[in-house]
Amino acid sequence: MSEVLLTINHVSKTFPKIGRHGAGLGALFRVAFARPQTEGFAALKDIDFQVRRGESFSLVGENGAGKSTLLKIIAGVLQPSRGSVSRVGTVGALLELGAGFHPEYSGRENLKLAAALQGLAGAAFDAKLDEIIAFADIGEHVDAPIKTYSSGMIVRLGFALVTALKPDLLITDEVLAVGDESFQNKCITWMERYLADGGTLLLVSHSLYHVKKLTERAVWLDHGRTRMVGSSNDVAIAYQAFHEAKQTGAKQALIAKDSTVFGQYAVSDLHIDHSDQNGMSVRGVLTSRDGRCPHVGVGIVRMDGTPVYGTTSEIGQTAPRQIDSNSFEFALTFTDWRLLPGAYMLRAHALDPEGMRLYDTVERNFTVSGVSRELGLVRVPHRWG
Repeated sequence: MSEVLLTINHVSKTFPKIGRHGAGLGALFRVAFARPQTEGFAALKDIDFQVRRGESFSLVGENGAGKSTLLKIIAGVLQPSRGSVSRVGTVGALLELGAGFHPEYSGRENLKLAAALQGLAGAAFDAKLDEIIAFADIGEHVDAPIKTYSSGMIVRLGFALVTALKPDLLITDEVLAVGDESFQNKCITWMERYLADGGTLLLVSHSLYHVKKLTERAVWLDHGRTRMVGSSNDVAIAYQAFHEAKQTGAKQALIAKDSTVFGQYAVSDLHIDHSDQNGMSVRGVLTSRDGRCPHVGVGIVRMDGTPVYGTTSEIGQTAPRQIDSNSFEFALTFTDWRLLPGAYMLRAHALDPEGMRLYDTVERNFTVSGVSRELGLVRVPHRWG
């Protein structure tokens, strides 16, 4: 088993509340006497995991979940209120834009200063300077003051320096979200080569595509706590499902309220069997107050409400089977399953006997497992070449 490069040991971070009477004096007292911060905003709560040499690891979570705070603690910019962080080897951190660069110095001067702080100086730095400048690809701006740079140019300069240093552990915070597409592709190519050569990556990104492409394991942070640790694919699927459900819960409730006429027909029972990864069977019972045979509609949507497929018994020119004076059962089997991995919802709708009006809706969530970086909702059969 490979060496443990980074250990996050039950780390918590609490920031003092700004503006509270005596907060400044209290903070000064804690610093002077090495007392932990115990009152205020808890940005991190008991975070605990390890990263081994050669691993690619990612942090996911909503804004304010504590990702950037944790990275700063790992990089040594902040100290934890409780717990500890231990690192082995060199660390290269791409955190806040421009951090560590002097705005009045030129790009070339900042490169020399930042490299020296990382132990790369003199002839060794001079030998790599042309390579660094070529990777940054900012032209004559390299001799202009940093204060004149755009955010994308600053990222180019910082990332170019990292490519020359090749640290044991590379920490990046949304670096792929800044800059033009060609530079992002250059960064991804370098990261893949860095990982192939045994480098260790700790990545923060809202792009689940990059999380799955560049990393093997992931931690999902939620309000400063660890919500899930596992493979990047499993964490990405769970996080995306959570995000989609959160965004659309209210919308689905409004749609149901506006489009459903309650009472006359209803879905009284619904079961799904997704044990076969190549398909799914659905069965249920409809009730009818007037004894007439209702139709049933069945639809599949993503957790964000995006429609995937839908049909009705009326379209299929069939009808639920009557089991007593007011109850009717139905069954539907989906075969040759082509949904991409992710979280989905099956909806069963009770329709009138004419298949025109919607009276009731019952939902069941399910997850299609598997590993895939394909885009969209379904896998369409295809052949390359």
